[in-house]
Amino acid sequence: MSGQIALPLGWPPRQNEDAFLVTPSNERAAYLLDHWGAWPVMTALLTGPRKSGRTLLARIFAIKSGGTVIDDADRVPEEELFHAWNAAQAARRPLLLVADAAPPVWEVALPDLRSRLAAGIVADIGAPDDRLVHALLEAQFARRGLDARADLVDWLVPRLERSHVAVMRAVDALDQEVLETRKRLSVPLARTTLAAAGLIADLKRSEQP
Repeated sequence: MSGQIALPLGWPPRQNEDAFLVTPSNERAAYLLDHWGAWPVMTALLTGPRKSGRTLLARIFAIKSGGTVIDDADRVPEEELFHAWNAAQAARRPLLLVADAAPPVWEVALPDLRSRLAAGIVADIGAPDDRLVHALLEAQFARRGLDARADLVDWLVPRLERSHVAVMRAVDALDQEVLETRKRLSVPLARTTLAAAGLIADLKRSEQP
């Protein structure tokens, strides 16, 4: 219909999206959570940037271990975390705290909580490597039903900022452009769209064929 305004769509997780993509950027975190029985104490900290899959990894951990997860732990009252830590040790039931970063970046004021957190391991998810960026692009394009051919994905991988959020924003921008213009996804369309949105990390490199 002419004149129709294209609106951005939310993409809720599908029920079958329960596979955590493991690459060198996150394999140590996945390993540490899979071997929770070897933790020095029954509480660990999972850190990493938002959109990195940390919530999914924590959910998988909870299912496999029968443990408890506190998401956004750095926004939870410290007294509550202190009691949760003690309860986990008493019950010998693993507790996973999910946060943006570990102390001291996460400023913990309560000395008793700070010392307890220091006794546990930190499973950190790093910035996505090329392999993960490639897999994320393919998964997100497929999820939206977009015909993203291999040459486009290969072109995008070295040009996007190394962050999970940047990958999502790039796919969102291309999805919106296709929706509005009805054009086919291509390298020229991606170059124009992502440069205009400020999502290409290396503009000179992006103009190369």
